[in-house]
Amino acid sequence: MPKKTKANPQEMSFLDHLETLRWHLIRSIIAIIIISGVAFLAKSFIFDVILFGPKDPNFITYRILCNVSKSIGLDESFCFTEIPFRIQSRTMAGQFSAHMWTAITAGFIIAFPYIIYELWKFIAPGLHPKERKASRGFILVASILFFIGVLFGYYIVSPLSINFLGSYQVSKEVFNDIDLSSYFGLIRASVLASGLIFELPILIYILTKIGLVTPETLRSYRKFALVGILIVSAIITPPDIASQIIVAIPVLILYEISIFISKIVLKKQQKNEIKAQQS
Repeated sequence: MPKKTKANPQEMSFLDHLETLRWHLIRSIIAIIIISGVAFLAKSFIFDVILFGPKDPNFITYRILCNVSKSIGLDESFCFTEIPFRIQSRTMAGQFSAHMWTAITAGFIIAFPYIIYELWKFIAPGLHPKERKASRGFILVASILFFIGVLFGYYIVSPLSINFLGSYQVSKEVFNDIDLSSYFGLIRASVLASGLIFELPILIYILTKIGLVTPETLRSYRKFALVGILIVSAIITPPDIASQIIVAIPVLILYEISIFISKIVLKKQQKNEIKAQQS
């Protein structure tokens, strides 16, 4: 009896693709659960060192901002000696819930390269050999950009937001007793949003490859992109101009890098088309 050959990915039915995708998702979820379990056990380090770090006036970001402001002749408005708020848990399951969600978030962040690897394994069979070869560094580049974004969210966005919102008062009669879920929610949103925003060059690369974006389009919409970036910066940072500029500048740089990447991809596609016509 002849051996059954593996179906060509291009000949697979829609249900076969769904089944394949399901197993990639299952393996990704298992990786997140395993790493989340390890993060759950490392409670003291994750909470006391990492999550409560931006609440400490001696946090590295505050010290750097203070030194920079002094060196350029500004006053000590960026030198923080106290972040005047307490963190409290107002529900019975508040601390356990925060512990669980923090562990899951840590699991997703640390497992991100493996998640990208599983995504790549799902997409790769449908690509031509040349496309697979050209995209060989996809997992590494996507992971590096994501982790840079996570660090940016943790060391820049989170401290600025925590300092501003935690010390803001409408009256001396109102005390800032911040709920545990609100505090962790702000850090989680800042870190994950920044990590995903830093994937912009990868997104532009893919959109250029499939013909939905060109360098000319990106240049023509640069003004609208600037407005959009400022809006995003205003959403994920405190409503002061300095914080918004600090967040907007790296995103603008990423946008310009994305235009350059789109230009390179388009040039390669045009060269390949010329070679195909000549052969």
